[in-house]
Amino acid sequence: MKLHGFNNLTKSLSFNIYDICYTRSEKQRREYIEYIDEEYNAERLTKILTDVSHLIGANILNIAHQDYDPEGASVTMLISEEPMASEELAAVDAEREQPGPLPDAVVAHLDKSHITVHTYPESHPHQGISSFRADIDVSTCGRISPLRALNFLIHSFDSDIVIMDYRVRGFTRDVDGNKLYIDHPINSIQNYLSDDTKERYQMIDVNIYQENIFHTKMMLKDFTLDDYLFDISESDLEPAEAEAIREALQREMYEIFFGRNMSR
Repeated sequence: MKLHGFNNLTKSLSFNIYDICYTRSEKQRREYIEYIDEEYNAERLTKILTDVSHLIGANILNIAHQDYDPEGASVTMLISEEPMASEELAAVDAEREQPGPLPDAVVAHLDKSHITVHTYPESHPHQGISSFRADIDVSTCGRISPLRALNFLIHSFDSDIVIMDYRVRGFTRDVDGNKLYIDHPINSIQNYLSDDTKERYQMIDVNIYQENIFHTKMMLKDFTLDDYLFDISESDLEPAEAEAIREALQREMYEIFFGRNMSR
């Protein structure tokens, strides 16, 4: 496909990741928030986004980051296109619908764009459920899709639920002057996920193909209570309490996954 001038399609990937935890006491809730703030502070988030930029071959123009009081952090990174680093990178077919790189691979580059991340620790004293949400946006103008960054980002966070949106906006023109509203084939974000991710998560798609809008939701298939308890284990609980906590956690996850409250 030969274009007239610069490819100015805007491709935007936005996704929310959620980590759910049961905190038995006010002390545990405070400790969980402190743990999240330390684990995903602005410095760590900057490192993740810097790794993403290097992995996809982008040049960092500017970084702004902030830790908030009492909790939460934000990082915004402006990036631009870098030349392909090798013949192997230059040979990558960016228009194929295929999984993007994992953290140990470098296979693509990103054109003029930005990457942002914002974190939102949250808890409720009456229910014992604490959660952590990170909102991540990768946007680019150019040939390559930000979907190439998806696997690295998913593997950089320990997520119970992932909700993703991909949208192609605007148009570019071919040499004959015809408008092109998308420059690569896609029928699902799932096609860009690695096999281990597909095995771990159950997924739902809601796609509007004629508008170039793609939506995928993922939730972990396996549920082990000990993975969701903070500073205690299931063996510390009476069976009835353990079952009540399990039901509360699973209800919380289903409510987030389906985007609606369930009867209690």
